[in-house]
Amino acid sequence: MSDADATEEAVTGVEAASGAEAIRIRGLVKNFGDHTAVNGIDLTVPAGSFYGIVGPNGAGKTTTLSIVAGLLRADAGDIVICGIDQSAKPLAAKRMMGVLPDRLRTFDRLTGRQLLYYYGLLRGLASAVIEKRVADLARAFDLGEALNRVVSDYSAGMTKKIMLAGAMIHSPRVLVLDEPFEAVDPVSSAVILDILRAYVAHGGTVVLSSHGMDLVERVCSRVAIIVGGEVLAEGTIDEVRAGQTLEARFVELSGGIGEVEGLEWLHTFSD
Repeated sequence: MSDADATEEAVTGVEAASGAEAIRIRGLVKNFGDHTAVNGIDLTVPAGSFYGIVGPNGAGKTTTLSIVAGLLRADAGDIVICGIDQSAKPLAAKRMMGVLPDRLRTFDRLTGRQLLYYYGLLRGLASAVIEKRVADLARAFDLGEALNRVVSDYSAGMTKKIMLAGAMIHSPRVLVLDEPFEAVDPVSSAVILDILRAYVAHGGTVVLSSHGMDLVERVCSRVAIIVGGEVLAEGTIDEVRAGQTLEARFVELSGGIGEVEGLEWLHTFSD
């Protein structure tokens, strides 16, 4: 059995054994002025799953994940995180999650080590525990000497790795990751993916948004396609792609095929 097959079998086993819900979303609505960004979304994320959310730009993915993470307030709807009603016990719900937001804003005048230590303190961890976990995360994410540099000097990919490490330092039950592989080099992507797969195989839940259809198709056990603030398809990868590639199914549902006629001038080439 290959490593990938073993991981998939472990993930499936965790899902089947738990039968629990990591996240339940019902009737989620979010308006920005006259624009409805999220329009009555219902989603259930099984515990122990690797769950993908895909959609075109402006579809409502980031808004949905931001509400789940407690970074935005919904106008309507209910969210339950690991059995905790988010509206009734927001702090308890947040403790269940580690979050990688879409826009990476952080205290970038700190070194990577200081930033991770700060995240640990925010989560109420003891100093000795933080020190050990920082060392473990630095080794796992191959942070090396970057740990002693200020975060403002990091590349986009290195910033994403340190932020993801910070999201994991308190050993959350659920990781909510908005575009975790964007601007990350292939080697770092492989490292992150190995860490996330092991996390899921041991019972954690990953919810991620991505524009990488091949990646979602390869690693996720379930997927939702969101277009115009609504869920147009949801289920296992095979159920959603309906005999096509996930990318073809996504394009079909989102109506994203452009019209190339009328661009003949582009082929004339100016002097």
